[in-house]
Amino acid sequence: MNTALKHWREAATVILAAGLRHTPIADSFKTGLEKVKNIAHKSAFDYQVLLLKRSGNSGFMPNAYVFPGGLVDASDFSSEWQDIFKSFTKAPNYGIGVVKQPPETRPPIFATDRAKLGSPIPGDVAFRICAVRETFEESGVLLAVPKHEESGIPVHTDDACDSDTQPTLTRLSGLWDKDVLSKWRSLVIGNSANFIKMCKELQCLPNIWALHEWGNWLTPIGLDGKQRRYDTAFYICCLNDIPHTLEDEKEIVHFKWATPSEVLHSYKAKEMWIAPPQFYDLGRICQFPALQDLHRFAWKRSLEGCEHWLPIPLKASDCFASIFPGDVLYPEKVDPSGTSGGVMKTEKRLEELQRDSANLHRIVWQDLYTITIQMNITPKYNHLSPLCGTDVDNPSKDHSKL
Repeated sequence: MNTALKHWREAATVILAAGLRHTPIADSFKTGLEKVKNIAHKSAFDYQVLLLKRSGNSGFMPNAYVFPGGLVDASDFSSEWQDIFKSFTKAPNYGIGVVKQPPETRPPIFATDRAKLGSPIPGDVAFRICAVRETFEESGVLLAVPKHEESGIPVHTDDACDSDTQPTLTRLSGLWDKDVLSKWRSLVIGNSANFIKMCKELQCLPNIWALHEWGNWLTPIGLDGKQRRYDTAFYICCLNDIPHTLEDEKEIVHFKWATPSEVLHSYKAKEMWIAPPQFYDLGRICQFPALQDLHRFAWKRSLEGCEHWLPIPLKASDCFASIFPGDVLYPEKVDPSGTSGGVMKTEKRLEELQRDSANLHRIVWQDLYTITIQMNITPKYNHLSPLCGTDVDNPSKDHSKL
């Protein structure tokens, strides 16, 4: 266990975006974005994202739609992965590259020296393995590369020109029969360590290079202070086409492929519920109606790093808010364990809070479905501000500040 994060359980998740092929809207992007400025939100994007509905019996966020992902397992840090990734052990971080972010500002989930915890597998690699494994378990989508294709894997190197070389959209291998994958999926769901055995037998590697670092979310202390606490590494992966998808019939009861704006509209129409991280990150992705642009951004930004986000709850007289780093109300000193401090309270109303705050970076809601993002600061590490409201329907404009 990572003692630096003993109050949280480590996890990894992936935002899976996949292209819509053979559609008029996809073809129109070839002639320029201007032609699709005013198209309705359901067709303003040439790709969809995957969300999975958690079971009503889940101990954490029951009935919520979430991105694929889950808890890290000891097997994700197993030394056996060294043999599977043998061709990449000499490359920087197995070819996924080394971030530019200074070590002292790097989130603990990434900065922790895993060798001191007994694993030769870098955290940046293990969390990607976890994200690939959990995506396979929960949706049946296997992000893997056949061993015989490893020479063609696009990797990050120490070369400064590397950032100018963008790989193509990720394509899933059709090498394995559905029955074979179904058998292994059941085995992996039963025991995470079987994921290593599967990769050995099928002669494949988890496609850790297709996953680009996106963020780091920590579960805040709730009003009752009793919910489970997770420190989650967020990645993004862009696929050329929507793959065959399944539920795991255990934790996941339904899956949904939809455009980012369609998800946000469905949420506000109370047709589905998503948690704040999903709302915020879908708003970020709405900056890019074209998948190729999203992919280019994610690839180039992936070595910049990310912030360590522990939202601080604020209860006002007429609303509830989550305060993020950079906001004028965010405490100067935050207990890294998250066991003290709790919920901040104020008698001010939403209008007063907004007027009295120079720097805004917060999510505000009146109820579970009435939610807005207030942000007027520049994101760190070359990241994006999220779009919200009517901007989601017209994502081609430049909205650097909300």
